[in-house]
Amino acid sequence: MSTKDFYELLGVERGASPDDLKKAYRKLAKELHPDRNPDKDAEQRFKEVNEAYDILSDDQKRAAYDRFGHAAVDGSAGGGGPFGGFGFANFGSSFADVFDDLFGEFRGRQRGGPNARQRGADMRFNLEISLEDAFHGRNMQIRVPTNAPCDVCSGSGAAENSRPTPCPTCNGVGRVRAQQGFLTIERTCPGCNGAGQIIKNPCKNCGGAGRVHKEKSLSVSIPAGVEDGTRIRLGGEGEAGMRGGPPGDLYIFLAVAQHRLFQRDGKNLYVRAPIPMVTAALGGTIEVPSLDGGRAKVAVPEGTQSGRQFRLKGKGMPSMRQGDSTGDLYVHAMVETPMNLNKQQQDLLRQFQAAGEGRTTNPESEGFLDKLKEFWNDLKGDANGGS
Repeated sequence: MSTKDFYELLGVERGASPDDLKKAYRKLAKELHPDRNPDKDAEQRFKEVNEAYDILSDDQKRAAYDRFGHAAVDGSAGGGGPFGGFGFANFGSSFADVFDDLFGEFRGRQRGGPNARQRGADMRFNLEISLEDAFHGRNMQIRVPTNAPCDVCSGSGAAENSRPTPCPTCNGVGRVRAQQGFLTIERTCPGCNGAGQIIKNPCKNCGGAGRVHKEKSLSVSIPAGVEDGTRIRLGGEGEAGMRGGPPGDLYIFLAVAQHRLFQRDGKNLYVRAPIPMVTAALGGTIEVPSLDGGRAKVAVPEGTQSGRQFRLKGKGMPSMRQGDSTGDLYVHAMVETPMNLNKQQQDLLRQFQAAGEGRTTNPESEGFLDKLKEFWNDLKGDANGGS
């Protein structure tokens, strides 16, 4: 037993009210509990705090402690003290109430009982959709393998004309307690696995589980503008609970497939459009597809180079989060070099090249040649300066 002053251990005045004692104990116990505080000294302090609260929360024990000090509780006052000594195996109900309330999370928080039912597990379903589906939005039918309530026993797990009976191990509570040193440890009942009930005559169709494995068809609404990785929750469409317990939820994770023409970045779309050399040189128009199934005309100015982008406003993806907001479509120009020319076409290109002597018709090439000459001259200068 600790020899420290119990009031000091709890950090309260001697005239503290029961509510003040309880608040102080809750705060310290939560801070020092071994499951939360790995400090080696925390366990010892936790024991001392429990000891102090066990005594001060009981009116008779507290009165004896206030009068006789530690002698009232360690068995040294009057041949065993006013209460003949009392250890932690005799915790009062006030301590148990606080302990249950405060540390229920360490025992899973789920309490059994005569009607305790285990919730079904949440499920994940991966669904791949096309970029067109993400653009327009649609309703889709999916088939999901799951555990569904047994039709024969209506999910109870018991055979016809029979019903579950309270578990004799836990008396229908679903949990059992065991004393370990100064702590009362509560765990799931091994006899009924926390259900609080025993099925003596199980349903033959489900073996007493109250659920069977089957596929079910579900309708999923895909909103327009969904992005890759979007999660859709269908409440109550997960696995059925054990023995009539509530079902879990179904989470659908969407994956948007790669498109053969368009690339997506957020709500904007990108498409690469080949442009004939003559059109790029002289100017003109080209047609590009849009994801809504239509076509859009793009004006190509003369002298267009590969890599130039044209923006078509409002031709991108709808936004799922921003209401009527729509992205843009960016057309990436790719000037195409002619192939498989006949002799007449080759002669015409040679004539074109000869007619352009003295004029700047290929600014990128000529600019590159100028930079290349400067580079070579710099190299020669460095070589001469170094010799």
